[in-house]
Amino acid sequence: MTDAPRNAKTPQDDGGESTPAAIWAPWRLAYLESTVEADPTPAAPSSPPPPTSDAPPPSASFLRQYWLSPAEDEPNHVLIRDEHGMIMLNRYPYANGHLLVALGDARPRLLDYEPEQRAALWALVDRAANLLEKTLRPQGVNIGVNQGRAAGAGVPQHLHAHLVPRWGGDVNFITTVGQIRVIPSALDAMADRFKATLAKHPEI
Repeated sequence: MTDAPRNAKTPQDDGGESTPAAIWAPWRLAYLESTVEADPTPAAPSSPPPPTSDAPPPSASFLRQYWLSPAEDEPNHVLIRDEHGMIMLNRYPYANGHLLVALGDARPRLLDYEPEQRAALWALVDRAANLLEKTLRPQGVNIGVNQGRAAGAGVPQHLHAHLVPRWGGDVNFITTVGQIRVIPSALDAMADRFKATLAKHPEI
């Protein structure tokens, strides 16, 4: 899901065999540059103890803030929440219906989670994929995890999965040449579509 360089080679550049096309999303640069990377180093013994309330600290990732604020699920576009994590719309989508999946426990690496937590994460990914396919009927879905800023993670301190619905030609001329994104459906309208699917298919 990382942004591809504008001058990245295509199969036509060198006459080589076909290679998978990258999703180039230049509009995400402002978001990535505005993200403050939290220091994952444990606090020194002399540091003050963390607050005891459930309120997220100011340095918490937005994912952690959402997890600790269930009353704000609607404005935050959180669609599904269980005892382990949540599924939500991405506010900075690559495409209509771009979903994020995250556990409530903020950890930077997949292997930092216990096996049971990893299983819970992938169970939520399954549900998100089911929700996408029943709602939007895409021709394909990109599913991935960017672990670490070098891998393209915008919130490296809180691992999360991306699910991006895809259609043939969805990264088109106006996006790749004009550096303009066209996201036809507003987030609220897209959230309503997903909620309608959840109401119709409570088994998701």
